[in-house]
Amino acid sequence: MEQIDLANRVKELEDRLSRLEAKGSQMTLLLLSGDFDKVMATFIVASGALAMGKKVTMFVTFWGLDAIKKPRFSTAGRNMLERMVLWMRPKGPMKLGTSKMNFAGIGPRLFRYMMGRKNVVPLPTLIAMSQEMGLKIIACQMSMDVMGIRKEDLLDGVEVGGVAAFLNESFSSNTSLFI
Repeated sequence: MEQIDLANRVKELEDRLSRLEAKGSQMTLLLLSGDFDKVMATFIVASGALAMGKKVTMFVTFWGLDAIKKPRFSTAGRNMLERMVLWMRPKGPMKLGTSKMNFAGIGPRLFRYMMGRKNVVPLPTLIAMSQEMGLKIIACQMSMDVMGIRKEDLLDGVEVGGVAAFLNESFSSNTSLFI
């Protein structure tokens, strides 16, 4: 009787493993945060997975969009609220605050200094390297519309899509992380 149960359990595990393998080697990340430390961790995970041969898609929404904005862009042609939101939010990865110990902007500079002393790749370089390795970045169209962000405000190579784009990638992934 125990041998039959063990055989059934082994068969269930083999079936589960084959279903995971059938999904391929794909990871989906959803970046919601615009905090330097969380963005940095997300791109470290993405680049690590890319280095392991995984296909990685990152869906970036709400405050996470700050990390993939260009450092400079025009606010011409936008209404007052959109210009105000864009003025108040960080422009690009070098302007992100930290989730803890921000100290009015001193914290991120301190962390960048400490990371430089330890030869940690800076966030803008990590983003560019990840894209060169094949990272697919999809910016959330709805969040962009709400915040007055346009495609031309984003880093080169960033695609724009809705939640269906994220879900489509996520359903075919064997790993999905929400950060």
